[in-house]
This record gives sequence, C-alpha cells and structure tokens, in this order.
Amino acid sequence: MTKIKDQVVWLTGASSGIGEALAYELSKEGAKLILSARRHSELERVQKQCADPSNTKILALDLSDPFSLSQKALEAETFFGDIDILIHSGGISQRDTALNTSLEVDRKIMEVNYFGSISLSKAVLPKMVKRKQGHHVVISSASGIVSTPLRSGYAASKHALHGFYDALRAEHFRDNIQVTIVCPGYINTNISLNALMGDGSNQNKMDDAQANGISAEECARQIVRAIKKDREEVYIAGLRETIGIYLKRFFPSLFSRIIRKAKVT
Repeated sequence: MTKIKDQVVWLTGASSGIGEALAYELSKEGAKLILSARRHSELERVQKQCADPSNTKILALDLSDPFSLSQKALEAETFFGDIDILIHSGGISQRDTALNTSLEVDRKIMEVNYFGSISLSKAVLPKMVKRKQGHHVVISSASGIVSTPLRSGYAASKHALHGFYDALRAEHFRDNIQVTIVCPGYINTNISLNALMGDGSNQNKMDDAQANGISAEECARQIVRAIKKDREEVYIAGLRETIGIYLKRFFPSLFSRIIRKAKVT
C-alpha cells in the first residue's frame, strides 16, 4: 500500500482538468505537494485553493522543452527533499485525421505526452532506486488501449506510455518502484477545447462526449484510491468506453467494425 500523507508528490498538469482536481484531493490527503504546469498564475490560483497551501509549492515547467526538465527535477527536490510519488497529468489531445495532421503536430503531441513524462521519470528514478521507494503514476487514456478516429497522434503517445511504464515496472520490481497507469475515458474537462487540429490550432470546441463525461473530481478520487492500493492499471470510464476496451482485447474484429461508425467528439 502506498500512503499519501506526508509524502512528497510532484504533479504535472496541475493548472486545470484532472491535474487540478488531483491537486485538491492530494492536498486533503496531507501530501507535500509540488504543482507544475506552464502557467504560473494558474498554479498560484490552484495553490490558494488547496486544503493546505503552506504545504504546496509551485514549479512552472514546459513539458515540450526536454532540455530543461532534468534541471526542473533538481529544483523540485529543493522544496521537500526526494520525490516519493511522481504523477504525470500534463498533456495535450488531438481532433483531426492522420491525413490532415502535420508531422510537426504529431511530434509536438509526442514530445509533451511521452517524452516530457519519461524525461521527468528518468530524472527522479536513480534516487528512488537508491532509496528502494518510489511511485510513478501515469495519466494515460482509454486511447492508450483503444485507438479511435481523430486521435492518431494522441493515441500513439498514450500507447507509448504504456510500453515504457510497463517495462519500467518490470525492470524495477525488486527496487520497490511502483507504477500505476490510469486510463480515463471521457472526463468533463477542457481537453477537447485545447485539442490540436492538424495545423496546430486549437479545436476551441467542447465535445458532447466530453461535456457528458465523468467529473474531474470523481476521476481524481478514483486515481488517489488506485495509488493507495498500488494498482498497476485502472480504467476510469463510462460504460461505453469500458466495453470498448474489452471488445478490443477479446473481439478485435468486432471492435474495428464498431469504431468506424462511432461518434468520438
């Protein structure tokens, strides 16, 4: 079992959506919390609303700038000491076809969602291994298991996270390094508003599926429970997405026929 109280938790993507909801939930649990995202002003807003702002620090960073992340990891350790739990909630989505999406957009999505996350994990991993203690929590997606139309680059980045962190878990099992991969379905956040079109512009539209999704607060509560229980993989999704995951696993041809016609926005 992983405890949260008095643990040093570094949370990316903390300025909005699931990350913001997680910040409030983790603060209520008594974590020593480091909040990261690009927008310092938004991190300040979240910090003020945490249950214990005095036990919450801010470290602005840009996941698309890989050369700065190792230094950011050193800065993170100056607040409370070594990182106990690293939660990757920062990311960006997509709403366009593979044909219409430029390679530059594909690279940006992969840089933020995949390379940004693994860069931070690699930076804190040596000390975790030395201490025989550490937990990496990856906010992936149902799209990390089930690819749908208009998500080619996004799904690829989430599939990549599963490949990396499943291997990390196996490699460092004897070092007591825990890995929890979280696969949300449709969560009611602004992710679709900020999703990238093929030319790199934002969609600026709330998808119906997103608007009718699970609340970010409920998602955060389930994530914290999964962390405490050392769950290896957890699905936080509605019935439709959950059925899709199991159809893909056990009846892939049937799933392929269904997903061609599915409404995914």
